[in-house]
Amino acid sequence: MMRLLRRLLIGRPLHNFELAREKLPKWKALPIFSSDALSSVGYGPEQVMLALAAPGIVAYGFMLHVSVAILLLLAIVTTSYIQVTRANPGGGGSYAVAKANLGEFPALLAAASLFADYTLTVAVSVSSGTAAIISAFPALVPHEVTIDLAVLFGVLMVANLRGVREASSLFVWPTYAFIFGMLALVAVGAYQAITGAAPLISPQSMQRQFDWLVLFAILRAFANGCSSMTGIEAISNGVKMFRRPAVSNAGRTTMYMSLILAVMFAGIAFLMMHYHVMPQPKVTALSVVAENTFGRSIVYYFIQITTMLVLYLAANTSFNGLPPLLSLLARDGYAPRYLGVRGERLSFSNGIILLSIFAGILIYTFQGNVEHLISLYAIGVFMSFTIAQWGMVVHWRRKRTGRWRVSCAINGTGAVVTAAVVLIIGVAKFSEGAWMVIVFIPATIFVFKKIRSHYNDVAEQLHLPEDELDENGRLRPRQINNKVLVPIATPTSVVVESIAYAKSLSSDVTAVNIVTDEEIGRRVRKRWEKLDPEVELVTIYSSTRLVIQPLLDYIEELEREHNGPDDYITVVIPEFEPQRWWHRLLHNQTGWVLRTRLILKTNVIVVTIPFHLKK
Repeated sequence: MMRLLRRLLIGRPLHNFELAREKLPKWKALPIFSSDALSSVGYGPEQVMLALAAPGIVAYGFMLHVSVAILLLLAIVTTSYIQVTRANPGGGGSYAVAKANLGEFPALLAAASLFADYTLTVAVSVSSGTAAIISAFPALVPHEVTIDLAVLFGVLMVANLRGVREASSLFVWPTYAFIFGMLALVAVGAYQAITGAAPLISPQSMQRQFDWLVLFAILRAFANGCSSMTGIEAISNGVKMFRRPAVSNAGRTTMYMSLILAVMFAGIAFLMMHYHVMPQPKVTALSVVAENTFGRSIVYYFIQITTMLVLYLAANTSFNGLPPLLSLLARDGYAPRYLGVRGERLSFSNGIILLSIFAGILIYTFQGNVEHLISLYAIGVFMSFTIAQWGMVVHWRRKRTGRWRVSCAINGTGAVVTAAVVLIIGVAKFSEGAWMVIVFIPATIFVFKKIRSHYNDVAEQLHLPEDELDENGRLRPRQINNKVLVPIATPTSVVVESIAYAKSLSSDVTAVNIVTDEEIGRRVRKRWEKLDPEVELVTIYSSTRLVIQPLLDYIEELEREHNGPDDYITVVIPEFEPQRWWHRLLHNQTGWVLRTRLILKTNVIVVTIPFHLKK
């Protein structure tokens, strides 16, 4: 039943040769990798407005300046990441650049930053999608977190577990519908603003004063608006997922994505100033702009529904960016090995599940509040931006071919600007929650280092010593002394099978009987001497009625007697398997407890002999 359900949800296993079919053309890669960046117009301009429209300050008029600064930064980051893509055709983005040019710590810093950013991207995108739909249907407000988690685990995780190709087929059309709706909103809204009787920009939207309090609001607005650039780096992490020529296709897709994002961001910011949109509880700014432009018409609901869908699908950028990054970390020994293995649908399924769990914890902890989650946002991605640009500067200075000075200048400018953004975000959002990310990133690096240290220790201990080989490089013969113990209660068919198996392992076999009643012990011994007198029976009387501890004490005594490097003790545990699961509740779990206690002992081997009951 479980297998059938798994096949219905995930699909049939794919063969390795089908991996080529999972590669994406540009028109499919655009919505798959760009939904995060493009969907940010659903909350990015609004977050700028919220910072500038805070009570007690007059700073709304600076929205134009902040928006222009964000667009300039977008151009710099886009140009830089096109170069990152060309320099690292194997993918990996910031992590790969830093590893190749800056060393271990910057690479791990980039990886930890991206881990934080991708996880927050999923949480923010899903929460923003729900916020968009409850703006149109307020009756859904009490079910906000439930909707978030249902979409995260029931749609996004399952769709990505089915594989890249099927996920792209599911997500491509909603993203293009959103792009069409946003461009239509910007075009119609701009036309109405130009041809209408109202001022092009509302006089209230031009009001501003400047002092230190306003400067902090401007910096905070800039930090909030920079969340619109998360996802720019996703294509550089997933170059391998593009069809050939992968590098060229990835670079062009990055450029198309940024152009569309720039048009939509600038248009929505302009319309917000034109309509002088102010904060409203449980209503998004984009909803207000769409309603002022189209009224509560079918076009309005089309925009709200496609915005909801693309915000949900924006999380898919993380599902396509983080699992491949984790696979590279796993390959290098900084993440668990199982994160580097493709699942039966050729996706990095373990990474997909891990990302879903972390994002779900964030959504539940912050109750799907977009404004609170945004406070944690962007610092991670801009830190990875900075590391990537600095790594590219070192790359060009080493390479010194072609127009390397121009490329070096582009990446150098990007490094300085994005480093300044990290500082601004860290200061402006520190008290709002950015400190959590600042603490999380070093903690994640510590975990990465610990994992690598563990794998190094394992490799060192598993390395084949030279003294184990002879002069011809062959293994030297070893004489293993194996003493086998078979714990028994009373002679049964499963005990007989276990003794037979034990004799195949060694000629030194001992049966051990722990008794709480001396008379029962004598009866068992008398019967045993008739059944198998060749096997020694050791009877241990337990005056405290304990069974496992006396056996452990006996094994420890044998360990002291047999303490050579080639001396082993094998404990063969007879155990019967009931036919039905609930039958287990009617029997003790002595065998399981014994296995658990013995497994940590050196040179003690535990073997279970299952006897399957037929009724």
